[in-house]
Amino acid sequence: MFKKIDMQNLPVHIGIIMDGNGRWAKKRMLPRIMGHRAGVDALKRVTKSAKKLGIKVISYFAFSTENWKRSKEEVYGIFDLILKHLKENYDEFVNGNTKIMTMGDISKLPKELYELLLDVTEKTKNNTDFVVNIALNYGSRSELARAFTNLAKKGKVDITVDDIKNELYTANLPDPDLIIRTSGEKRLSNFMLFQSAYSELYFPKIHWPDFDEKQLKKAIKEYQSRDRRFGNVKQEKN
Repeated sequence: MFKKIDMQNLPVHIGIIMDGNGRWAKKRMLPRIMGHRAGVDALKRVTKSAKKLGIKVISYFAFSTENWKRSKEEVYGIFDLILKHLKENYDEFVNGNTKIMTMGDISKLPKELYELLLDVTEKTKNNTDFVVNIALNYGSRSELARAFTNLAKKGKVDITVDDIKNELYTANLPDPDLIIRTSGEKRLSNFMLFQSAYSELYFPKIHWPDFDEKQLKKAIKEYQSRDRRFGNVKQEKN
């Protein structure tokens, strides 16, 4: 019998590296784009489950700065899937008190997707119940370079940690408490490197398209089993 989730000890912010779409498709002898399509279905399930559980922020690594190296067919197939997902769920985002945010240089994305992202982020900016943060054309090293460039333009010399935080795409978000990477790979792959300094990391072997509410709860229970000290020494009880 699995221990129930402690609802008083939920991660506030969960980051997810959605890995394994291509391998999921290959295992089923399907085109890679079918894996990404199944991955969008998983994203819908997990978003719904996270909101229901009371998670406040969820960040998805949807497309990295390195993903441009993939075939043009796959890259633009991913963009089309994201565009379709946003269109289909637009009213729910706007009217359901969900705030949509983005990380990354979205100006490089196809025009229709770029304009829809600008529109939905503007329309939902005052929503407060739940945040869905989507990393698109994102890389943490590029994000940090952008932050330091902005600080240099402001004439900053003695730069503090807070100065850097305030120039990141996540300036108004708490750091992720938990980062999940599916498919068994044990690395962050340029995802929120600054923000994840004290994140708990969880690497389930399951491919992203098979991730669901049960898997999310399993990840949260693993998170709750960790002793988070943030560099401090655990105090022994008398």
